[in-house]
Amino acid sequence: MTVTRGRTRTGHILASLVLISTPVLLLNCGKVPGASNLPGVPAGAACPADVADASAIMNASFGLEGELEGKVKAALAAGANLQKIAAGVEMEVATACTNLAKDLGVPDDQLAPAADGPGKKAEAACNAASKAIGDLRAKAGGSIKIETRPPECSASMNAMADCAAKCDATVKPGEAKVECEGGKLSGACSGSCQGECTVDAGAKCEGSCSATCSGQCKGEISGTCDGTCNGKCDGKDSKGKCAGVCEGTCTGKVNAACNGECKGDCSASCTMQAKGECSGTCTGECSVEFQEPRCTGEVKPPEMSAECKAHCDAEVSANLECRPAQVFVQAQGAADVQAGQTLKAALEKNLPALLKVSMGMQSTLEGVSGNVKTALEGVRASVQSGGTAAAQVAGCFAASLDAQAKAAVSIDVSIKASASASASATASAG
Repeated sequence: MTVTRGRTRTGHILASLVLISTPVLLLNCGKVPGASNLPGVPAGAACPADVADASAIMNASFGLEGELEGKVKAALAAGANLQKIAAGVEMEVATACTNLAKDLGVPDDQLAPAADGPGKKAEAACNAASKAIGDLRAKAGGSIKIETRPPECSASMNAMADCAAKCDATVKPGEAKVECEGGKLSGACSGSCQGECTVDAGAKCEGSCSATCSGQCKGEISGTCDGTCNGKCDGKDSKGKCAGVCEGTCTGKVNAACNGECKGDCSASCTMQAKGECSGTCTGECSVEFQEPRCTGEVKPPEMSAECKAHCDAEVSANLECRPAQVFVQAQGAADVQAGQTLKAALEKNLPALLKVSMGMQSTLEGVSGNVKTALEGVRASVQSGGTAAAQVAGCFAASLDAQAKAAVSIDVSIKASASASASATASAG
């Protein structure tokens, strides 16, 4: 595979998550009534009656000839991949909002049941979470400050190259030219890394940490500060040495939630400036070729059919790897201290999963959804004009387009539900 870096831009491209595999909805795309009796229709031309995933579709035989067979497979597989994405996004948002509501004190019997329809589980759960945020915020009183570090998601360039070679016969395995455009390259670097080096939790950190830091912290904390505290020390205004609990900015030794520069052990991933060896993930430039290269922007596949592009875009987007968002909450001057601490803990625990969806997945998934719809409609038109053999699989496209439309609605509703709950937290912070 040839890896090419395209135009770059600053910022984080966010999107999505390890998704849960779910059966797709192409279960009713059986034979066109009477099609098996049409003269000239080959015996193997039947549309699969029970297709569970994109892989099964790609391995099926539709009995068509040449290029049309490949287009049919790729378009239907793209639809299957989109449904997998939609199911995963809805499940992740619904789970995050349900957990958030419960952590805010909402009992199980007060969680409203979801209405039937695409994305409704996520919507119902996030409505409950939004209400719970508002109720507890009013009870806590005082001021709430929320600092966030957005998630950063990347797609595998090797996965795109492999998919392209399997889907389009014109793409030679091992020679696919894949580009990273509008983002940053990352991966394991066995040479010299220039850019950022991200190491896993527990590793020695001399960089950015938005979690518990044991060592030197220069930034905002909520915990014990053995140094200079600017904010509140044990609930009282402080601009000097604090031997107690500091809420504000600490310069000194801590064992606390630190939103800033940590020199010590960080309980979350730590990102440092790299100018040489990187034992974690290098983002930027590597003096040798990246191993398992990933792209935070758009992974541009080689030249191939629109149907294969839609299929591979959806397949790669369903398997993104994301550095989680980090959330740091300060509750100061609360009238009800326990309520303030409950709100702080619940938001720091559950808001990252919602930000993963609401801050970065929207543009990516809208693009994938639009490509899948275009591919399905285009191949359906070709099938309808392709003679009696092709007519036998036309029913597959009616069913797949219906499922694709529901998947697109589900994605849209889930993203809006996630954004609504996240906005409730921000509005409560004031």
